[in-house]
Amino acid sequence: MIEGPAFAGRCIGATAHRRLLMTYTLDRTLWATSFEDAVGRTKSALIKHGFGVLTEIDVKATMKKKIDADIDDYLILGACNPRMAFEAMKLEPKVGAMLPCNIILRAVGGGNVMVSAIDPVASMQAIDNEMLTSLAGRVRSMLADVVTDV
Repeated sequence: MIEGPAFAGRCIGATAHRRLLMTYTLDRTLWATSFEDAVGRTKSALIKHGFGVLTEIDVKATMKKKIDADIDDYLILGACNPRMAFEAMKLEPKVGAMLPCNIILRAVGGGNVMVSAIDPVASMQAIDNEMLTSLAGRVRSMLADVVTDV
């Protein structure tokens, strides 16, 4: 089950109210799951839905190395669906500045892991292009499926 106000907004029906509730991520908490298992499940779900992982940033290790800060497990996966990215670049050549779609996994305590995918509709609001907005909606649906399947 996907959590968060972004999905609650779909059920409410009032457009103005939905805008107030919209967040910028699609979230799901995995209860009593190891971080490694959550990463594996997320990568498998991405592949299942046509995404590849282009980048993998271990934020925990980076923070330790760069500023000697200790944080809980935190990983950023840069995911890309090549067909959707190609369509987006045809519609808006500079959209690559906003790619890939990031998925974060972070330990939230008690042996739980939160998986959060960027909401492409929210991230594309700065670009005034209705066709791109429509494409972002399709990618949002795909990423929602990924988060659900994790």
